[in-house]
Amino acid sequence: MEIEEKQASAQKGSALGPIIVEATSHPSLFAFSEILAVPTVAELEGTNNSVHLEVLRLFAQGTWSDYKSNSGRLPQLVPDQVLKLKQLTVLTLAETNKVLSYDKLMLELDATNVRELEDFLINDCMYAGLVRGKLDQLRRYFEVQFAAGRDLRPGQLGSMIQTLSNWLAVSDNLLITIKDKIKWADTMSELDKKHRKELEDRVMEVKKSVAIKLQGPDEIYTEPGGLMDCEEGQS
Repeated sequence: MEIEEKQASAQKGSALGPIIVEATSHPSLFAFSEILAVPTVAELEGTNNSVHLEVLRLFAQGTWSDYKSNSGRLPQLVPDQVLKLKQLTVLTLAETNKVLSYDKLMLELDATNVRELEDFLINDCMYAGLVRGKLDQLRRYFEVQFAAGRDLRPGQLGSMIQTLSNWLAVSDNLLITIKDKIKWADTMSELDKKHRKELEDRVMEVKKSVAIKLQGPDEIYTEPGGLMDCEEGQS
C-alpha cells in the first residue's frame, strides 16, 4: 500500500491511470481508502481523467454488478482486476448475510455452474484468506464464518458507530445482570452457610439432650480394666 501511495503522489492526471490499474490488480491489496486520500488522486475529480478516480472508487466501495451497470463509461478491466472485483463482491455480500445461496452468488459473480463457483470460493477467496466458511453442496449455499472488511462506504461510518453503541449498551446491561447474579449467589451462599451452622448446632443440642437422658442417677461407673467398684457389701 505504501508503495502505491508514493507512486500516486508522484504522478498526476493520466499518468495515474497505470498506477491505479496496478493497485487494483495487486493480489494482496483489498483496501483503497488511503490511495483515494492522496491529493493528486483526489484532484482527478471533475477532470478529463476522472474515470481513473471512478475505477478506484469502484474497487473501494463497489461490486462486479456495479461495474457491469457502468461499464459503458468505465475502462475495460484486465483479468486480474475482474478477479479482484469479484473477490470484493463476495466480501460485500458477506457483510449482510452469513448464508449465501449458490444461486445468489452465481448471479452476482457471473459463474456459469456450481463447479466454477466452488473453485472460485475455495481457490480465490478461502485460500487467499478473505473468507472462511463451509460449502454445502446439498443445500447449495456457502455459510460464512469469517469475512475480511472492506473500505467504508459513504454513510457507513455512522451506521457502524450506532451498531457499536448499541453493542456497548447491551454489554453494559449484561455486565450489570452478571454482577447482580454474582451478588445473589454470594447472598445465597452466606444464607446456606448460616443455615448449615444452625442445623449443626441443633444436632449437637439434640445429641447432648439424648446423652443426658440416657445417663440416669444410679448409673454404674466402671474403672479402667472393666472392674466394678463393689466395696459395699464385701465381707
